[in-house]
Amino acid sequence: MNPFKRNFLLSSVTFILLIYAPVAAQEPPLKSIAYRLAMTRPTSHLFEVAIEVELPGELKDKPLQFQMPKWSPGRYAVFDFAKNVQEFTAFDSRCSPGTPCTRGIRRTVTRIDDQTWSVAPAGSTTLTVLYKVFANDLSGTFSQLDERHANYNGASIFMYVVGHKPDPVKLAVQAPAGWKIVNGWMDQPGQTEWQFPNWDILADTPTEIAPDWTHDSFEVDGKKYHVVVHSFGPEGNKRAALVRDIEKIVRAQIAMWGPPEFREYTFLIHYAADDHSNDGMEHLTSTQIIEPGALAEPGVYEDTLGTVSHEFFHVWNVKRLRPLELGPWDFTRPLNTRALWVAEGFTTYYGRLMLRRAGIWDDKTFLKREAETIRRIESAQGSQLMSAEESSLSAPFIDDAPHAQLTNLENTSVSYYPKGELVGMVMDLLIRGRTKGKSSLDDVMRRMYDEFYVKSPNSSYYLRGRGYHTEDFERVVVELAGAEFHDFFKRHVRSVEVLPYDEAFAYAGLRLVKTQAKEPFNAGLSIVIDEGIAVIENVRNYSPAETAGLQKNDEIVSLAGKKVTKDWLKMLARYKKGDGIAVVVRRDRRTLKREIILGEPERFEYRIEETPNATAEQRGVRMAWLSGR
Repeated sequence: MNPFKRNFLLSSVTFILLIYAPVAAQEPPLKSIAYRLAMTRPTSHLFEVAIEVELPGELKDKPLQFQMPKWSPGRYAVFDFAKNVQEFTAFDSRCSPGTPCTRGIRRTVTRIDDQTWSVAPAGSTTLTVLYKVFANDLSGTFSQLDERHANYNGASIFMYVVGHKPDPVKLAVQAPAGWKIVNGWMDQPGQTEWQFPNWDILADTPTEIAPDWTHDSFEVDGKKYHVVVHSFGPEGNKRAALVRDIEKIVRAQIAMWGPPEFREYTFLIHYAADDHSNDGMEHLTSTQIIEPGALAEPGVYEDTLGTVSHEFFHVWNVKRLRPLELGPWDFTRPLNTRALWVAEGFTTYYGRLMLRRAGIWDDKTFLKREAETIRRIESAQGSQLMSAEESSLSAPFIDDAPHAQLTNLENTSVSYYPKGELVGMVMDLLIRGRTKGKSSLDDVMRRMYDEFYVKSPNSSYYLRGRGYHTEDFERVVVELAGAEFHDFFKRHVRSVEVLPYDEAFAYAGLRLVKTQAKEPFNAGLSIVIDEGIAVIENVRNYSPAETAGLQKNDEIVSLAGKKVTKDWLKMLARYKKGDGIAVVVRRDRRTLKREIILGEPERFEYRIEETPNATAEQRGVRMAWLSGR
C-alpha cells in the first residue's frame, strides 16, 4: 500500500472515530432539547424545523449528531426519511425555523452517512440546527403539508439527538394564521407548546393542523375520547352515527381488557377523497386513520369502523404489551422481530371480533369475513412456504415496502396480518374447547398484559414493563391451556402446516366447508385492467400460465381470441381441465403467441356454517366466544 494512502486512511479513521465518540460513550443528559416547527409556505410542502440544544459544559467541545430515522414504528419497511431533508445548517445561538438566522456564528456541519449529520459546537453550550423536510403524502407513516392542512408523523419530520433519545424534549408549533392544532397529547384547546418525556413519545404523537376539522367527544368510565374528523369530501350526515359506533367499539374492547392507561384518547380521521391515501396507525394516546374516499360514499363508513376497531385494540396489544424489539427502537436498521403475527395478526382478529361484540356486526357477517380470510390464506402459494414467524421477520420486505427490482414475493410470502388473524382465531377456539370454556385467548392476552406491562420492572426509559419473546407467549398459552399447545406452536406458528380448522370450529358447533368456485380457473394469473389495457400482475409458480411462458408485466392482447375484460374468469370457466387456450401478449417490443393448458381447478370458496345438531355445550362456547361473556 502506498504510504501516503495509508497515512490518509489512518487520519480518516481517526476523524470518524472522533465523530462517533459521543455515541459509544455514556454521556450526561443535555440541559434541554427544544423543537420548533413552522410551515411558512404550505404550497412548498416544506416543513421547517429548528432544534435548540443546551449543552452541559463537558460536551461543549464534542461533536453532536442529529439523525433521521430510517423507518417508523407500525410500518416496518425502510423508507429512509432522510431523503427528503434539505438545507441543514447549525448556529451557536437560538434561531427560528422558516427565517434566516442572523444571530450567532455558523457551526461546521459534517454529513457522516445517509441519515446522520454531525455538528461541532466549538466551545458553545447553545446550538440550533435548522433544516427543512419535503412532505406531501397523507399517511400514517409519512407527512403532508399543502394549502389545505399540515399533517405530520414525528419520525418522518423530527431528527433525534444521537445518544439522547431518552432526554425530555419540548415542542412548539407555529401554525399558519387561522389554522388549529390537534393531537393525542393535548392538555387544553388552542395549545401550541408541549413537553414530552423523551423523543420516542414526541415521534409517537401525530398531529393535524388545519382550519376546518371537526371535533366530537364522549366519555367511558371517566376517560375522555375525542373524535376529530377532517373531511375533503361530503359526509352525508353520518358523523354523529360514526361517533356513536366508535363509542360502542371502545366499550367492547374495555370490557375485555379493563381500563386503558390514559386520561384521554384521540381518533384522528381523515377522509382524503383522493382515491389513493389509505392507512391506519396506532399510537399511545391516539390513532390516525386515512380513508381514500368521502364519508358519504358507499362502504367508507364501514371501512372506517373496521380500522378504528383494529387501531384501538393496539392501545393494549403492541403499544404497551409489545414484543421485545418494539420500543425503544433502533432506527439505523430494519426491525427484526418474530412476533408480528401476535402484534398485528391477533389485532386484526380481535379488531373484527370486537365489531361483533360491539353489536355492529352480527354472527353471519363476522363468520363470513373470517371465511374470506381463510380463502385468501389457503389460496396463497406463500402460505405453503412462509410460517407466521418467518413472515414477521420478513416485515421490512412485505409491509408496503418499495421495491426497485422485480421480486417473487407474491408467490413466496404471506402477510402476518391475515396469517396471524387465523392463528389467533383457531388458537382461541382450541383453548376454549380444550379447557371446556375455562380459558380463552382473551385470558392469555390479559395475562400477558399484566405480566409484561403492568408488573414487570421497567427495562428501558420508554415505557412501563418490558417486551416479550414468542417463547414467553407460548409459555403463557401452555400455562392456561395445557402442554399440547407446544405442538401447535411447532406445527402452525414456526412451520407451515394447515391450521386445524375442523377441530377448532367443532368446539363451537361450526364447520368449515370448502367448495369449488363457480369460476374455477385462473391458470395462475393475476390480471389488472387499466383503461382497457390488461396487464399480468403476477404469475403463480408451477402454474399453467408459467408453463406457457407468461411473465409479470406482459400486456395481454387477447385471450382465447378475445380482448380481456373484467369478466375474464367467466370466460375461462367455459373450459375444462386439459383444454388449450391461445393467448397473445406484448413483451418489450415483441408480440408473443402462447398456449395455456388448463390443469386442476385453482379457485375455491369457503364458508363457516353451523353444524347440524350442535350441542348445548358447543353453542355455549360459540356464544361466549362471539359475545365475550
